[in-house]
This record gives sequence, structure tokens and C-alpha cells, in this order.
Amino acid sequence: MSSELAELLAPYRGERGATIPILQKVQEKLGYLSHEAVAEIAKFLGISESEVFGVLTFYAQFRTAPMGRKMVRVCRGTACHVRGVVQVLEAVKRELGIEEGETTPDLEYTLETAACFGSCALAPVMVVGKDVHGRMTPAKVKELLGRHG
Repeated sequence: MSSELAELLAPYRGERGATIPILQKVQEKLGYLSHEAVAEIAKFLGISESEVFGVLTFYAQFRTAPMGRKMVRVCRGTACHVRGVVQVLEAVKRELGIEEGETTPDLEYTLETAACFGSCALAPVMVVGKDVHGRMTPAKVKELLGRHG
């Protein structure tokens, strides 16, 4: 076991039902849950890798691939939908060359969608990192992300 993971797991020794907190800690430290990390967690807990994968794939909070340095989130809420977010999302996919849930090969961007950001007056909305961008259009997407492509 890597010393980094051994240190993270040590406080959970002998604790039953610690799978979720362990997955959270490891992901917090590594950024995602690699196959190697899952194997070490399974061994530590004395359960199969498939049991660990079952837990981490059940919960949306866990990632099995590295995330980009910048998260791009596009709202799929009703107000955003009515105001053209479908075209905005397509423009984001085109500019970054990735699909929803994927990360650019250079690990710069990860693309996700969200049910609603609560910024309906600014619809359609997308968030890049911590910056909210409202009244988005495909042209604005190109302006904002075009330097990447």
C-alpha cells in the first residue's frame, strides 16, 4: 500500500461501514479514485474490489477519472432550457472537444451539467470554475472557451 494511502486509511482501521468516508478522503486527497486506489481500499477493508466499485458508482459524488483544473457546469433547468441551453451545451462540447462527464486530454476542463443553479433570471447559465456566466449563447461560449480549442 502506498504510504500516502496508508496514512489516509489508518484512522479507519477496524471500523465497519467506513467505505464511504474512506472513498471521500481518498478522492479529496487524490482528486479521483483510480483503480489502484480502489484495490488498496478493498484490501484494507477486507472486501472485494467490485463491492467498493459498487459503492463508488452508486453515488454521483465519486469520480474514477481525473478532473480538469477548471470545471465547466452548464445548467439544464427549465428556464435555461427554454432560453436555448441545448445550443449552448453543444457549443461547449464543440469548443472543448469532449462530452458531458469527460475531461479534456490536457486536464484543463471537465464538463458537467446541473439540474439548476438558481440563477434563472440569467438563463441560460454556465459556470466555469467559480465564475457564473449568464445569458449565454454559442457565440459567447466560443469567446469564453475558444482559446482552448
